[in-house]
Amino acid sequence: MIAVVGHADVTSESLGLIEAELVARLEGEPGGDPGVVRAGGGAPVAFARALRVAGRDLVVVIPTSGMVPALLPERDRVPTGELLLLAREVRLLTYDPGDRDACVGADEEIIAGCRRLVAVWDGSPSNGRDATAHLVAYARARGVEVEVLWPAGATRTGLRVAPGRR
Repeated sequence: MIAVVGHADVTSESLGLIEAELVARLEGEPGGDPGVVRAGGGAPVAFARALRVAGRDLVVVIPTSGMVPALLPERDRVPTGELLLLAREVRLLTYDPGDRDACVGADEEIIAGCRRLVAVWDGSPSNGRDATAHLVAYARARGVEVEVLWPAGATRTGLRVAPGRR
């Protein structure tokens, strides 16, 4: 299985570049490994769309609280709806989608079960809002193959992203 993580504050134009690059990479490789994402907007949606074009399955991990789906932050509700429409499988994982550390822990659990991680990452260090660098280091420390993707021309908004996002 292939997981994807990445910056939550990429511009909408950059998401188009990221999706195109993902399609090119997925279509150009043998095998048909499915992809897995944690529910949310940004890189997960670009990855899901690319998987669909490449003819691969998508697994979406959604948060639960007491074994019922947890309420996602408002900014993630519409993108998660698209993810669920594209998904072949939905998995439940207990974590608080409004808590940054819980989201990082969920990403770590997803990564630990994968053979490969695609990181939509500009190479910047992790900070109090963005944990992409941490997740790349986490994957490498566990022997998970890491592929960094940051297309030429991709940019970030630089806006503060709420705690529940990577």
